[in-house]
Amino acid sequence: MKKVALAFSGGLDTTVCVPILEEEYGYDEVVGVTVDVGQPEEEFEEAYETAEALGLEHHVVDAKQEFAQLCLDSVCANADYQGYPLGTALARPVIAKAILELAEEQGCDGIAHGCTGKGNDQLRFEAVWRASDLEVIAPVREMGMTREWEIEYAAEKDLPVQGGNEGVWSIDTNLWSRSIEGGNLEDPGYVPPEDIYEWTDQPSDETELIEIAFEDGYPVAVDDEELEPLELISLLNEKAGKHGVGRTDMMEDRMLGLKVRENYEHPAATTLLNAHEALEGLVLTKEERDFKATVDNEWSQKAYEGLIDAPLVGALNAFVEKTQERVTGTVTIKFEGGQARPVGRESEYAAYSESAASFNTETVDGIEQADATGVAKYHGFQARLANQSAKKQKPELAADGGSDE
Repeated sequence: MKKVALAFSGGLDTTVCVPILEEEYGYDEVVGVTVDVGQPEEEFEEAYETAEALGLEHHVVDAKQEFAQLCLDSVCANADYQGYPLGTALARPVIAKAILELAEEQGCDGIAHGCTGKGNDQLRFEAVWRASDLEVIAPVREMGMTREWEIEYAAEKDLPVQGGNEGVWSIDTNLWSRSIEGGNLEDPGYVPPEDIYEWTDQPSDETELIEIAFEDGYPVAVDDEELEPLELISLLNEKAGKHGVGRTDMMEDRMLGLKVRENYEHPAATTLLNAHEALEGLVLTKEERDFKATVDNEWSQKAYEGLIDAPLVGALNAFVEKTQERVTGTVTIKFEGGQARPVGRESEYAAYSESAASFNTETVDGIEQADATGVAKYHGFQARLANQSAKKQKPELAADGGSDE
């Protein structure tokens, strides 16, 4: 008896994959696995109902706490990709690991997904799964399925899908972000309607101040209320979302080279990233901030690729963790006009002296203002020399580039 575990959502792609895995790949038993990383309840209902109609053994794995912790890890690394907070990319390795663990517990011979050959998720899933001894199967990609073919196949097999109509948009939701793509949004010139958004209200003139407390780089409280990661993220999604915070409409470069139109909602992520960066600006030195920007960029790129377990990320984490030892304090955020702006920050580890920076003080730790004269004379000296040299007339070469002989 050959058994395969299938990443199962109950949508058209994964529903079609169930009989395909049996008929085309020779598996006797398919086990559906849905991993909870904060999706809406209706998505689980769809998966349950479809699995029951198919007679499919179905498991739901709760990975919300693990995913929430990874989201806050990403805050320490100021993680974003081309300007938006990572969401789907962070969730995929968590989902892939949970499915792999269940597949191994169930004694499966293979593990499968319903991703196409055009997107990023196939790579993120398989980066985790190919470290195992299980056969990795991608029916949609390997058989070149199209949406039209899947709809016809589902009708022919009388599969429990509603004609393949899964809505106008393709939507992926987890507790950190909500992505909307497909349909008319594939046209870069199309102006999306307001109803594509669910987490964020249209920005208004209303304002609100909140205070976020951090310990060692991690947010731990909102307005003096200590919260666990999952609770803190949920609260900020609600608070910031009411002010229209965290909308992104962009052209995104995928790993395979395709450029796609993406719309995202990420109110909590935007708020926490803005607050964290503001606190780092207070406590880290210029050298640390400059170098950490490079580290953060590398961390974000590997996370986008789904390679959070790569050796490089482990090394990057070591640097990030060291810098976060002083990222403890509070940041006041002002929600206004769709933005989450840091308007105040405090920390006992501040690399800042109010008296030193003040225009009303004459000296800085015994250093007189006049002492800066020598520095000012040397500043830009080499650049001035180079510019003067460039103005000198160069000897003219012979017209033919050689001698007259």
